[in-house]
Amino acid sequence: MHFYRSLSPIKAITFDLDDTLYDNAPFLKQAVEKMMAAVRQVDGLQDAELAEYDQVKQAILLDKPDIYHDVFAWRAESIRRFLKVKGIKDQRQINQITDQAMDNFVFWRNKVIVPEASLAILAALAETYPLAVITNGNADINQIGLQSYFKFALRGGADGLSKPFADMFKLAAKKLQLPIGSILHVGDHLYADVQGAINSGMQACWINESGIDIYQHDDATVLPHLEIKQLSELNSLL
Repeated sequence: MHFYRSLSPIKAITFDLDDTLYDNAPFLKQAVEKMMAAVRQVDGLQDAELAEYDQVKQAILLDKPDIYHDVFAWRAESIRRFLKVKGIKDQRQINQITDQAMDNFVFWRNKVIVPEASLAILAALAETYPLAVITNGNADINQIGLQSYFKFALRGGADGLSKPFADMFKLAAKKLQLPIGSILHVGDHLYADVQGAINSGMQACWINESGIDIYQHDDATVLPHLEIKQLSELNSLL
């Protein structure tokens, strides 16, 4: 554990989900593959490529730049646009395919397996602090088995602008009925989590599993209050 700023007394802790409590990459990859499998069941789209879909997804930001705040809505709109690009014209069919593809995505997206080490530290912390989630992703704590540890979960789009914007940080403080400066936010992303928390008035803990020196990190714009390499180091807060 490395301290960069003095910590004020902590009254509650908020957590990012993806790549903070678990390695998100394999679960997201599987969910996207299952989403594309639904698209490829359509006549004429058996050879639909993920790279083509990704191009459409990025192009949507040009005319709907704010959609990135809600990754769920962005993905659904990307499927609809992709189907149109691939020649599907019937809106009813587009909606049916999109619904099936998103159902596949959501089902497999929530097949996350949270490591026992993460569950252990959450259980210990929850005995001392109220815990909450602030995420830009779309994993559901009720479906991935984390609902018993957290008071609530906030998601970008549904609960305000995505991190690093202040919306969800301030909403979390309001729901916890605590001064924002008494809350510690824990996350892996220096921009979304650390900068977002600091600029919103929260304290910030950066989980640096990559081992990259923060002073050499491209995403480092502000220093967190503390840096840890693994969640178990938070035991020192007990």
